[in-house]
Amino acid sequence: MTSAAAFPQTTGPLQLQGAAGAIEAVVEWPAGELKRDVVGVVCHPHPLHGGTMANKVVTSAAQALRELGCATLRFNFRGVGGSAGEHDDGIGEGADLVAICDWVRATRPTARLVLAGFSFGAYVSMMRAADLRPDLLISLAPAVGFRDFSGFREPGCPWLVIQPEADEVVDPAAVHAWMADRHPPPTLLRFDGASHFFHGRLLALREAIAQFVEPRLPPLA
Repeated sequence: MTSAAAFPQTTGPLQLQGAAGAIEAVVEWPAGELKRDVVGVVCHPHPLHGGTMANKVVTSAAQALRELGCATLRFNFRGVGGSAGEHDDGIGEGADLVAICDWVRATRPTARLVLAGFSFGAYVSMMRAADLRPDLLISLAPAVGFRDFSGFREPGCPWLVIQPEADEVVDPAAVHAWMADRHPPPTLLRFDGASHFFHGRLLALREAIAQFVEPRLPPLA
């Protein structure tokens, strides 16, 4: 169960409760006065390979959403930073994500939910999306070929997949083939010349996310 605390009205750190104990998180609000009734939750890459909520791809995705007027929430999976527990190969991490999203919906019941993830975080969010029912799903360099997607169910919402074409970690061809088998297929954006971590392309990544997301958001208030 997550904390019953209200959703913060200002940017800052947050501690929530998950199945393995405390979950370290940070809520960030857009800088401008105009805001949308939207919360973006962004999942980080593999904890055993240095992945945290401070990862530059994760923070760039969150920034792209804030620039559109959305509040964002980044968090550390179990065993990372100030989050309790131990790495659980995606299963417990999925439970962490469910706890986070349940809390968001309890404290922001009218807000639309944008769910995003990078690499391992894309895998976790993709595997839980059908149950979480986000309004939008964003998957950055998803870990196709490294993780077991056999239990995957279609998310049932608009879905953007951004795959770096010079990815040295994930095989782009494997991602292309797997996405082609989805019904309906997601919007697949092939990022020419980009590495797995989008080195030198983070601004372009933010722009690509914004182009997909903005037309699908509620008006600014």
